[in-house]
Amino acid sequence: MSNAPISVAWRAMPATLRPWLAAWLLLITLCGVASAAAAKPVVLRDDSPSHEVWSAVSVLADPSRVLSVQDALTLLPRFQAPPGTSGTLGIRTEPVWIRIPVVVSPSSDGLWILDIDYPVLNRVEVYLTTDGHISQQATLGSLQPFSQRPLRSRSHAIALDMSSGHAYDLLLRVETRGAMILPITLNKRATWHSQGVDEQMLQGILTGLALCLLIYSIAQWFNLRDVLFLQYALLITGSLLFSLHFFGLGTQYLWRDAPWAEIHAASLAALTATCGSFLFISQALAGHRLQSRLLRTMRAGAVLCVVLAVAYALDLLSTPTMAAIVSILGLVPALMGIPGAVHRARRGDAVGMSLLLAWLVYFLATATVIGIIRGWLPVNFWTLHSFEFGATVDMPLFMRVLGLRTKALRLAALDAHRERDVMRSLAHSDALTGLPNRRGLNIALTSALSRCSAEKMLAVYVMDLDGFKPVNDQHGHDVGDALLVAVARRLQSQTRQSDVVARIGGDEFVVMAGHLGSAQQAQDLGQKLLEAFRTTFPVAHVQVTVGLTIGYAIAPQDSNDAIGLLKLADAAMYSGKQNGKFCVRRNTGDLALSST
Repeated sequence: MSNAPISVAWRAMPATLRPWLAAWLLLITLCGVASAAAAKPVVLRDDSPSHEVWSAVSVLADPSRVLSVQDALTLLPRFQAPPGTSGTLGIRTEPVWIRIPVVVSPSSDGLWILDIDYPVLNRVEVYLTTDGHISQQATLGSLQPFSQRPLRSRSHAIALDMSSGHAYDLLLRVETRGAMILPITLNKRATWHSQGVDEQMLQGILTGLALCLLIYSIAQWFNLRDVLFLQYALLITGSLLFSLHFFGLGTQYLWRDAPWAEIHAASLAALTATCGSFLFISQALAGHRLQSRLLRTMRAGAVLCVVLAVAYALDLLSTPTMAAIVSILGLVPALMGIPGAVHRARRGDAVGMSLLLAWLVYFLATATVIGIIRGWLPVNFWTLHSFEFGATVDMPLFMRVLGLRTKALRLAALDAHRERDVMRSLAHSDALTGLPNRRGLNIALTSALSRCSAEKMLAVYVMDLDGFKPVNDQHGHDVGDALLVAVARRLQSQTRQSDVVARIGGDEFVVMAGHLGSAQQAQDLGQKLLEAFRTTFPVAHVQVTVGLTIGYAIAPQDSNDAIGLLKLADAAMYSGKQNGKFCVRRNTGDLALSST
């Protein structure tokens, strides 16, 4: 391989960074040398019930795919310390033989369990050899029938039966279509069971959390019909399926003994999550702007994910090709959404801040996973679970985005209701006094008539001001308007809270009083209203005096019809006007109706 690209990169690097890079490369080189030099057999003692064996591992590539276990035994001197970091060989297209020298302590019972806690390895052939002879062998791997596994567990495990005080070579032939991640341990059975239960418990908690959020999102979509919740559900579904595949729960419970699903699950799940990310992020940032370029581009990205998924499902794309595509495409939604999120965050928008924080966690988790897949980072509990932990942290952050969206929808609904109420109030209220207008009075009167009876009578008073026009002519319309407002307030002060005071014309008012026990009570209320106008009105620094003429009718005695009651009361009021004004007069039907 040519060193030209490395030279070019070195010359392009700032001079201040070169010493640090050189020191880092030297440290890696020294670590590799130390690792090679320190590759000693694993000594198994029962007082140490779990051993990580990577320090003793050596590897031999099999690009021809023809080496048998006998060939591997013959080529033991050619095995070399693995390159890179602990627990991973990166992406290998060819099978790899792994040698682990083991010495069983004389104090040990020799019963140990080999465990490879990376469930998506396709095929692992295990050979326990001593003095060049095979004493035990088995085939593990995600593509092997689950019922044929030596130990039916989430990970690849086999019980080894060794003799105390003997040395063994444990040979593994590993072949897989994806990353060759190999967290290999040798454990006592009780320790292996305990670790397995802990991992199953962790996966159960995280899976349960994801399922709860998925159900919540779908329920919210049904309730609110906001597509953002459905897009979030799609994102969670993809992320959940990827984790189930990555940690072996899919093979263990969902698609057991289904090779096609096992091979395709990872990339299809990743494409599902990426498709959901395209849609969710674009909707959260630009969903209200249908002509937004970001929205159109992101939706095109979602369509691309669907096309790639169909092509991969039909085996038109290979697994390595699909893995390369997904590793790049998976970052695109967040990268495209960053400018919009930054813009909103600068405006103090909580949606932008939540998305930026979620993407920071996502980038760190994704970078860690890529690091162990590529062989750049060591494999341990935290790096192996980094994507799952990152997705779990992202869930409440994205849920905050959904919560803010729900709040926005609720506020929009309140604004719509408030605007509707305002419009309704304007349609049924007098703009000057705030009292019900003729339309509002008709609605209230129709409702009240349905509840009145001979024991609970309803009186309707139509009244007109005496001497209002001279006030307008002498003091102007502003004083006249202020006087009308003062008249409205005085009428309200003389009536009960359940009564209705309305203005139906220039200086014409109506009072509707219900739950009256007798006709005399109605007459008394009319007289009370009349007497209230013997007092002057202080308006705009002047004292104004106006009188009142009242005509009224009672339901159900005089009429049981809204229009009929108003006409009777109006006729009584006009009769009073013609006979001296400032009086209260009832119309029982004997007075001529006006044309109003």
